Amino acid sequence: MSVLDHGPVDPAPVEPGRPPVVSARDVVVAYRTGHGRRAEQVHALKGVSLDIMPGQTLGVVGESGSGKTTLGRVLLGLVRPTSGQVLFDGLPVTGRGTARRLRGRLQVVLQNPDWSLNPTLHVWRSVAEPLAVTGRTARRARREAVADMLVLVGLDPALADRHPHQLSGGQRQRVAIARAMITRPDLIVFDEAVTALDVSVQTQVLNLIRDLQAERGFAALFISHDIAAVRYVSHGLAVTYHGQIVESGPVERFYDRAEHPYTRRLIGAMPTITKPTSTMQTTRPVSRREKDDLP
Repeated sequence: MSVLDHGPVDPAPVEPGRPPVVSARDVVVAYRTGHGRRAEQVHALKGVSLDIMPGQTLGVVGESGSGKTTLGRVLLGLVRPTSGQVLFDGLPVTGRGTARRLRGRLQVVLQNPDWSLNPTLHVWRSVAEPLAVTGRTARRARREAVADMLVLVGLDPALADRHPHQLSGGQRQRVAIARAMITRPDLIVFDEAVTALDVSVQTQVLNLIRDLQAERGFAALFISHDIAAVRYVSHGLAVTYHGQIVESGPVERFYDRAEHPYTRRLIGAMPTITKPTSTMQTTRPVSRREKDDLP
């Protein structure tokens, strides 16, 4: 059955009065290009504000160059905003002392698992590496923690003694997820985490993300150009266009009450499912002609 045959994930309960895990207010990220008189300022993000609550996933959807990945890097503290503020657990994500304070509490799963797995190391060492960085787990206990985590993501613990190249693409991405979760983070950024996978494997990984969040309660930012995948794993959805969030709200609102022309284009591009299928189709890009209708 296709992932598109399922509705959005059920809303996670949020304790009344509990603050967001991460919040952004009026975030601007600008870069200067060129030199001298030809120098100009390019905005990757323009006035972005959002909140991600505990145990919930905010999906961010948009085409390449819309600011999605920059937003994820800002929330992780990897990019300092030109202006605006990002708070994690009520404190800034950049500045003196933040690296130690946030160590292990923020994690990322990238599009290509090979970007986070050392090809020369056995799987168990790659998964255990964040534990070594945080120093919160005794060395002899790390191997056991890795075995437990591999089981949690649906892998045979015997794979711990293999190298990444000996695994399939889907297995490597599960290892990357295990690596991100080993420190029990409060926030995980999934940046195009299923894009490089075969369509037959995408649904499995999306289901895994939903199940892991239900069990562990982490907050998540799920970044993708594929609105079908975003709506499947997310509680809320934000649409990025030219560095701005042009529309946001609960996922279910976007089925029949989308307001921005770009959002309607993305939803209109989703395939209509007439019968169950074993693959997940993805959103086609917005055409140049359609873009002419956008503001």
